[in-house]
Amino acid sequence: MQKKLLALAVAGLASGVASAQTNVTIYGVLDMGYVYSSGSAGPRSGTNTYSGLASSAAGNRLGFKGEEALGNGLKAVFTLEYGLNIDNNSGLGSVAPGATNGLQARQQFVGLSSKYGTIALGRQYAPGFDATARNDALDASDMSIQSSLSDLYGYSITPNSGARFDNAITYTSNNFSGLTISAIYGFGESKLGGSYNTDINSVYDDSKVGLGLNYASGPINLDAVYQSRLSVVVPNAAPLPYKLPGTSKSINEWYLGGSYDFKVVKFFGSYQALDNNNDVIASGINNSNLWTVGVNAPIGRGTLGLTYGRLTTDLRNLNDGVSWGAGTSYTYPLSKRTSVYGAYSYFSNNNTALPGQAIAVPGGTGIGAPGESNYALGAGITHSF
Repeated sequence: MQKKLLALAVAGLASGVASAQTNVTIYGVLDMGYVYSSGSAGPRSGTNTYSGLASSAAGNRLGFKGEEALGNGLKAVFTLEYGLNIDNNSGLGSVAPGATNGLQARQQFVGLSSKYGTIALGRQYAPGFDATARNDALDASDMSIQSSLSDLYGYSITPNSGARFDNAITYTSNNFSGLTISAIYGFGESKLGGSYNTDINSVYDDSKVGLGLNYASGPINLDAVYQSRLSVVVPNAAPLPYKLPGTSKSINEWYLGGSYDFKVVKFFGSYQALDNNNDVIASGINNSNLWTVGVNAPIGRGTLGLTYGRLTTDLRNLNDGVSWGAGTSYTYPLSKRTSVYGAYSYFSNNNTALPGQAIAVPGGTGIGAPGESNYALGAGITHSF
């Protein structure tokens, strides 16, 4: 009798737990294709070539999100989302070469949501992440021009990892007649005290802040974003290995982007700039500006996209670095969740530019070279669930 009562109690508890978790959603994206990329390695240096499998249309991920009603319109919300490399044994649950852990968290946060908006804490997207994705004719894929150039030149306004802030608190408003406001602050979590030769001594050092405005109504989408890395700790000239506490300055960025959908064709455009106020360049990040234009249109059941972008870097004592790129893609849906695609991108770099490349090759090996051009051609399949 006692065993039966115990079994019923355990079943009741399990039922209650299951009921509480019915609002949890498991989701993900799986993308894989073949990519061939090639470009000159420089005078008398031959050709850089890559041939193999790569994720080039969307970042592979596995996520869990959910909410719990707390009463009076208040809800607890959470998201846990992790990157995957499905062509090899890296990503969630294993350690990729050069990585510090196997999780590769894209975002992981918990928060509260109400009629006044949502406040969340954890690793989260800054406003520039979604803004750049919304205004890209190639959907911010790995072969997108804006995605490649903004990532290479150290922007935090990008659809890449640079726009994910650790130790962050965010506020996102509800939609007010098409307008949404988002803000983020990422704590640097600096160590106080100690010697300036070894420690960061300001609570503001290496913290991050961002503000975004999005207006979406009918065929119009407009985004304005400001993001800043505050008091960035950078190397100093000998004999000191670091700048003195409190003397480091910010890296500021701003972005304007938009699109207009005429149904038969959709136009995209964006302009962004980065200003590094430090005398010593932080991690090779120079002042620069980047602009893009693009268009996509329905062709049959699929969508054809075209885009062009140009980035100019202020190198102070050298001629400006210039990289430009153009790309195209065609995506054909096989169902609501599965599509196939083909894409091509081309990059050209002047002699003082960083090696902009048509696709970031797995493992970090670059195809691009200063003063040279390169291209990538790929085709693959994407499935979301």
